[in-house]
Amino acid sequence: MKYTLKNLDCANCASKIENKIKGLKGVTHVSVNFLTQRLTIEAENLEEIMPEVIKIAKKIDKKIEIK
Repeated sequence: MKYTLKNLDCANCASKIENKIKGLKGVTHVSVNFLTQRLTIEAENLEEIMPEVIKIAKKIDKKIEIK
């Protein structure tokens, strides 16, 4: 599934978000692209982990909106 990371303005933040999401149980693939502001994620129970994904992104950069 692909999402837009609105207001992502830091390449380092993108890397941190990607690495934290990789550590979530059930995630099989994740990629955060700073230039396109895209989050691509594949997981066994995507609907169940999305609240945690949002929490991770907001903790790293409070301005980020996932759409």
